[in-house]
Amino acid sequence: MVSNGSEPTRRASRPVVGISTYVEQARWGVWDTGAALVPRSYVDCVVRAGGVPVLLPSVGTDTSALAAVDAVVIAGGADVDPARYGETPHEKTVSRPERDAFEFALTADAVARGLPVLGVCRGLQVLNVALGGSLTQHLPEKLGHAEHQPGPGVYGHNRIMLAAGSRAAAILGTQAKGHCYHHQAVARLGTGLRAVGWAADGTIEAVELPGERFVLGVQWHPEQDVEDVRLFAALLEAA
Repeated sequence: MVSNGSEPTRRASRPVVGISTYVEQARWGVWDTGAALVPRSYVDCVVRAGGVPVLLPSVGTDTSALAAVDAVVIAGGADVDPARYGETPHEKTVSRPERDAFEFALTADAVARGLPVLGVCRGLQVLNVALGGSLTQHLPEKLGHAEHQPGPGVYGHNRIMLAAGSRAAAILGTQAKGHCYHHQAVARLGTGLRAVGWAADGTIEAVELPGERFVLGVQWHPEQDVEDVRLFAALLEAA
């Protein structure tokens, strides 16, 4: 905001996008300590799409920062605590209850406020469980393969079929290629959610809330391709 001595002049600003963070032990320089962080690719995609990224530390349950943002990205990361959908943890499940507490509150408040929401990988799972759904805790046991998460730090490359007429298809077309890194997936859909994307093996790869301003979850990692920011651009357009 600038002023000529009389009335202030407000300049149009770019949409502000809040990105939830990982809360992990991290190392940089001489430090090895707990940190609230997010892979830079999320930030780069928001900037490239024309937005201003702001990190929302996944600590506590205060979501008042939503008053200062125009849209929300629920980032990828560790598994959702199975207690949230009434199951005991599988031996391969690794959860972060502190992060769950914040992101479940964040998701509920963002949807209630009508803010555009994009859930990425874990973010889709948070959205699904927050709306009463459940998860398959270890896909290789169900599918007989590990193509969705081939190895530590190695992305699978899936072709996803998207439902005609869905928001996801309007953005990406009826087929999309995705960098996948997940060993869990939607089992029971959350209330009101619609499955709109599937891998060749039938795994749900995209969900959305019909009729909402913009509530979309993708099981793959679109932030891994900074040359294709269509999902982030659509989020900003909704904002």
